Amino acid sequence: MALDQETFQQLLDTVSRFVNERLIPNEDRMEAEDRVPPDVLAEMKEIGLFSLTIPEEYGGLGLGMEEEALVLMEIGRASCAFRSAFATTIGIGSQGLVMDGTEEQRQRYLPRLASGEIIGSFCLTEPNVGSDSASVRTRAVRDGDSYVINGTKRFITNAPEAGLFTVFARTGGEGAGGISAFLVDASTPGLSLGKIDKKMGQKGSHTCDVIFDDCRVPKEALLGGEENKGFKTAMKVLDRGRLHIAAACVGTAERLIADSLNYAMSRKQFGKPIAEFQLVQAMLADSRMETYAARCMVLDSAKRRDAGENVTTLASCSKLFSTEMLGRVADRAVQIHGGSGYIADFKVERFYRDVRLFRLYEGTSQIQQIIIAKNMMKEAAR
Repeated sequence: MALDQETFQQLLDTVSRFVNERLIPNEDRMEAEDRVPPDVLAEMKEIGLFSLTIPEEYGGLGLGMEEEALVLMEIGRASCAFRSAFATTIGIGSQGLVMDGTEEQRQRYLPRLASGEIIGSFCLTEPNVGSDSASVRTRAVRDGDSYVINGTKRFITNAPEAGLFTVFARTGGEGAGGISAFLVDASTPGLSLGKIDKKMGQKGSHTCDVIFDDCRVPKEALLGGEENKGFKTAMKVLDRGRLHIAAACVGTAERLIADSLNYAMSRKQFGKPIAEFQLVQAMLADSRMETYAARCMVLDSAKRRDAGENVTTLASCSKLFSTEMLGRVADRAVQIHGGSGYIADFKVERFYRDVRLFRLYEGTSQIQQIIIAKNMMKEAAR
């Protein structure tokens, strides 16, 4: 672990109190305003949520993967958009820079990301390029001491608020080997945003298109200073990002179980609490069992990553199981609440809509299955 045990426990206790005292009480406000309340966002920056995974030498806390997972399990107990407000900055929005950026690039951006002065965003998906991310069509053409970028990115989380975009564009031939990554300031001429997407859930977390129209960036914007290394960077970033998502799913499942148990013990039918009915108990028990299994998977994978192991397969296993598990837990939570679970007065209705996204982004469940199976075959062929 990056922090000593006592310091990390203090951080975890602080985050847990913040979730209970500030995030959960502001869930309805965020839903109504379709934004993270500014005062809550300022507090998120103050307690260090934007700095969790950024190395200490750049102003961050430098958490390891296991530590990050434990923090995300606490954050996951609140509405999903709260996590999203800082997650791209500590995750896919900054980790390419942490892993493969030049020292000059790190010095320029990481301290401002860690403080929350700027928000990071990750531009990989395109209108015709989703799961097949090696087929990126956005192109960056070298022109003297600059690159000129043209193309459109789609469904980009936090794009309306972002100050820095990690943009993947084709600089070489077809396939994964021809993709480079660029660090593009939001104020760069030629960069514009589409309208904010109207989504099924996750009010307060915004996505939109990011459009590059002869967007000229200096050659120093090339991440790591080397062309055609971008796809490898993206895959490394997504390995960590998938464990991040899986950990958040564990926390959300634990919140739904707590809400469901509380409702089942207080709601009476046929003269007794519905928690005493065995079919309701079965739903509660199945949810508890699956959530525990997901927690164990995530923490084991995180420990292995911290130890230097290649966890690409395990990260996909964890993301696949945890996100699918959460979908089942959310469905049972609505079922336990009965008609009340379909009404917006109860939080399970919101979570039911919000959690559906976890099975889609950073690689759909089907993409995780493909990754797992292909890696199994590679290992068997050695």
